[in-house]
Amino acid sequence: MADNASIARPYAKAVFDLAQEANAFDAWTAALGQLAVISNDADFGALVSDPRVDGVKVAELLTDLAKDSLPEGGANFINLLVQNDRLESLVDINQQYTDLVAKAKALVNAEVITAKPLTDDQKSSLAAALEQRLGLKVELAETVDADLIGGAIIKAGDMVIDGSAKGRIEKLTTALMR
Repeated sequence: MADNASIARPYAKAVFDLAQEANAFDAWTAALGQLAVISNDADFGALVSDPRVDGVKVAELLTDLAKDSLPEGGANFINLLVQNDRLESLVDINQQYTDLVAKAKALVNAEVITAKPLTDDQKSSLAAALEQRLGLKVELAETVDADLIGGAIIKAGDMVIDGSAKGRIEKLTTALMR
């Protein structure tokens, strides 16, 4: 949602600055991930939108649910989100924060979608090739999609490389239809 993405930007940046200052990137990554999962829950959403439930109680509940993973300042962050009615932006805040951390660490999260699982050698070769091409450290996530028939689709940041058999067939079909 574009509105949530715009709303999330200053919150993600503020959490990033706080985490950078406290050298707590991992703690905030875990906390925001957990908060995003909780906020995405349908039952929690119904509770938050119930006008009979006080915002203070919502903040207390959310703080209680995430207390094991909350770094210093986490409770204040939750209170701020509740006061400003921004809980629906937590998923976007989490995503933007993750992107900021990756950029700060000169890291790019790449996804490779293949028809069959890759071997460890193939994963390391692909990661090395992407690191060389992008000039960044690559963290590779693999997804298997049998519909691709063969080959792979690689997504790293804004770059998408479609080397799948399905993609090539679609390109060929488009070219023949012209």
